[in-house]
Amino acid sequence: MIRSDTQTRRTLAAITAAIAFSAFSITLTQAQSYELSGRHVAIYNLVGQVNVQPARGSAVTVDVNIGGPDGGELAIETGGIGNAETLRVIYPDDRITFSEWGRNSRTELRVRDDGTFGDGDWRGRIRGDRVTISSRGGGLEAYADLTIAVPSGQRVSVYLAVGEAIVENVDGEIRIDTHSAPVYASGTRGSLYVDVGSGEVEVRDAEGEVDLDTGSGSVDAMNVSGNLLHIDTGSGTVTADAVTVDELHIDTGSGGITAERISAPNILLDTGSGSVELEVTDNAENIEIDTGSGGVRVTVPESFGARVDIDTGSGGIEMDMPITMRRWQRDHVQGTIGDGGGRLLVDTGSGSIRILSGG
Repeated sequence: MIRSDTQTRRTLAAITAAIAFSAFSITLTQAQSYELSGRHVAIYNLVGQVNVQPARGSAVTVDVNIGGPDGGELAIETGGIGNAETLRVIYPDDRITFSEWGRNSRTELRVRDDGTFGDGDWRGRIRGDRVTISSRGGGLEAYADLTIAVPSGQRVSVYLAVGEAIVENVDGEIRIDTHSAPVYASGTRGSLYVDVGSGEVEVRDAEGEVDLDTGSGSVDAMNVSGNLLHIDTGSGTVTADAVTVDELHIDTGSGGITAERISAPNILLDTGSGSVELEVTDNAENIEIDTGSGGVRVTVPESFGARVDIDTGSGGIEMDMPITMRRWQRDHVQGTIGDGGGRLLVDTGSGSIRILSGG
């Protein structure tokens, strides 16, 4: 049977409309919401932005907004794995393109069959399929932005490969583990643990236990109070300001440390290569500073008292406060400041050391 011109035109119009609708629908953002209950909730997403916010009630709510030309191919899976109730965004490809990432950016990680990853995967510690994420070069073009609402006291672990994680005003046990994505946190209460393979970390106005770890990237912590602030970076500068904690530990493989307005009984600062600047506002019980290469400047209150042991392999030693000497050499000083109630140990392989009174 031969169709009329009218029938042909109608058929072509219908096909064109269907194609246009199909092209539109796969690029349209798709929103879905999930509730997860249980003492521990774990959420996994390879690409996108994650926002962690406070919520009322007893369940964790996750709003998932899927985007990208291939967003329709993503799937959401939930269920218990180990000791956690999980939500996992499943990407059905081993090559993913995220054009919003930095120019010529690329990273690889291993992802298990169930969509889980993390816990040191950027160090090659887990088994799974190798997945490549890049800013261009072909592959599945899809991402998922997550908004995670967390009730008070809840334990939540968030795993993200590429994108950005933001945590605001949450009270609970929060763990953020990213492969190559920065983390920004503010107003947290309880405990905050951040582990970043590559990317900067910024924390503001945190109360409780704070543990920040990055393989490569700067760390900036301001207005932190509680029992512990621990910062560890393989390569990157560390800045801490207005910190009141029981213990302050900062360790960087390569990068300077600047710690100002610090009130902590126990302070440990260690850098393989980089200068150290420390300003203490109260009389600390124990201060230990070690740098393989870099100058050290310590400013203490006028009332500071400690047993002092200062050693530099190459560089001078300067002190502008009274000290009772037991040993004085160009590169090694031992003695007592004030009542000698605390302990100050400074050791640098190469660099000058200055101990100053803040008045």
